[in-house]
Amino acid sequence: MDKNEHILVIKLSALGDFIQALGPMKAIRAHHKTAKITLLTTKSFAKFGKDCGYFDEIWVDEKPKWFNIMGWGKLSRRLNSSGFTRVYDLQNNDRSRIYFKLLRAANRPEWVGTVKAGSHYNASAERTKGPAFDGHSQTLALAGIHDVEIDQLDWMRDDISAFALDAPYALIVAGCAPTRPEKRWPAQNFAAIAKHLAEHDIQPVLIGTKSEAAINAEIKAACAEAIDLTDKTTINQIGALGKGAKLCITNDTGPAHIISVTGCPCYVLFSTQGSDPNKHAPLGHNVEKFVTNDINAITADTVWKHIEKDLSHI
Repeated sequence: MDKNEHILVIKLSALGDFIQALGPMKAIRAHHKTAKITLLTTKSFAKFGKDCGYFDEIWVDEKPKWFNIMGWGKLSRRLNSSGFTRVYDLQNNDRSRIYFKLLRAANRPEWVGTVKAGSHYNASAERTKGPAFDGHSQTLALAGIHDVEIDQLDWMRDDISAFALDAPYALIVAGCAPTRPEKRWPAQNFAAIAKHLAEHDIQPVLIGTKSEAAINAEIKAACAEAIDLTDKTTINQIGALGKGAKLCITNDTGPAHIISVTGCPCYVLFSTQGSDPNKHAPLGHNVEKFVTNDINAITADTVWKHIEKDLSHI
């Protein structure tokens, strides 16, 4: 690759989608070894972009509103003055298509994504039938990038020693977005799993944000052996915890996407009312999905039988 290349990668959100894009980002870095590569993202994911080591520069999109003429003008000038030679659009939505239009036609770079006028346009209906990772891999192949692999987050090395966990331990992610109650397995089911784990000398470790404090407190009350790390973990620490965990039991939620790609065996509860597991399930080679229309129909006994069967070889 030409050392004078300046590559722009666009990925704005959300957490699970960003995790699925990290493998493609790593492949872009490997393909353009000597190029300058810039990531355009949002404030929430700027640290990810810096920590992973795949980028030379991070731009934060302040996401100006449609009526913010000065904000759009500033972004337009920055895009046009940076001398990008190729853009990899891993966002592929209306906003990133606006970025394409902001670039002057006279010096518009190659564009890899779903913009019809782009140089590498992925028009395949197959792109959105499976996980975002598969769609990105298909798109990158149009630009000569093959063998895209899941990023196992080896660069997430935040210290977790202060938690003083006893190995073996298992992660329990009992929350999810407060606005998506249909995706929440009942607390008593997680509590039942926690007690089974404790009986097998596996320390249950509860993680989540402040919005999960109540549900984790309920699990802790039912299982005194559980360690409650609610609102005590950074995203990078979640990755580090995943690397050391014997297993994870989780709802369909952001942290699941981090933990699963580390190689940690994950048991994920899905309601088809909330999402399509064929498209939105966490990546990883050790993911077992429990799928039903009503998540309350999945019993703790059913999940525990699967976990107990696997304990001898995980």
